[in-house]
Amino acid sequence: MLDILAVTGPIYLLMALGFVSGRRGVFAPTDFRVLGQFVVQFCLPALVFKALSQRAFADILNSTYLLAYAGGSLAMLALGVALARGRGRRMAYSSFFGMGMACSNSGFVGYPVMLQLLGPPAAVALALCMLVENMLMVPLCLALAESQGAEHLPWYRVMGQSLAKVVRTPLVLSILAGFALSALGLQLPAVLTRAVDLLAVASAATALFVIGGSLAGRSVQGQVGSIAQVALGKLVLHPAAVLGLLWLLPPIDPVLRLAAVAFAAMPMFSIYPILAQKYGEESFCAATLVVTTLASFLTLSGWLWVLRHGLGW
Repeated sequence: MLDILAVTGPIYLLMALGFVSGRRGVFAPTDFRVLGQFVVQFCLPALVFKALSQRAFADILNSTYLLAYAGGSLAMLALGVALARGRGRRMAYSSFFGMGMACSNSGFVGYPVMLQLLGPPAAVALALCMLVENMLMVPLCLALAESQGAEHLPWYRVMGQSLAKVVRTPLVLSILAGFALSALGLQLPAVLTRAVDLLAVASAATALFVIGGSLAGRSVQGQVGSIAQVALGKLVLHPAAVLGLLWLLPPIDPVLRLAAVAFAAMPMFSIYPILAQKYGEESFCAATLVVTTLASFLTLSGWLWVLRHGLGW
């Protein structure tokens, strides 16, 4: 277990450093938002582009990985929506209830953990996870949130509009560009390659610091039972669903197999409460984000121990 804590411990220490910096006023909330934008708009796209463009196309477009990760995520979204709707909650609340169970913080938490555990292959797994999350899960969740009421557009049209916006983001564009260069066997000039490398290196530590700082101003007051359900779904059931599908589907590289389950075991992404603001659900989502992120230190360490020592992956 000590070898697992040696991987997860530094991750949460950096998050704690960001949290303390936020609580003591070293950085204002606006500062963390700026740092977060730097990571999202530049560092993570550079990281993903580097990972994809420098590998053979056949090695990175792994259909089994995509099916397992997407299938497990969709199953958790369906479970979350069904649980909330079964209690008579409106569709907007239900969609974010399901989103909390189904969408991982792949870039800000998942990648730094996997980088320590797996090395360079972690970036390929990150790109595949982000492909599922950005091209499928987020547009679908927002479409479900928008689908309630006669005044709204049909969910499939809203999903199309959300997808059109997502495709134009730097992160998705970097994924598409990386796939293109990999498929064509092309490489960037050395000067551009070094610039991309410098941006990519800055992603992990900055992302963790931002996550900790973003938690500093959050309140955990809210619906304890519902928060616990989302946390359980995200930290335990989501990775279990992906693990189950990986057993049913054709075998893949053991490194990617471990990464798929581990990425599913991460807490939900940091923009979870921000996406919910439009629908008036930001308080519940913010409280859930805090509880789930804190609890993930124990559950993630447990999952990594099971995968490495229990299953021998």
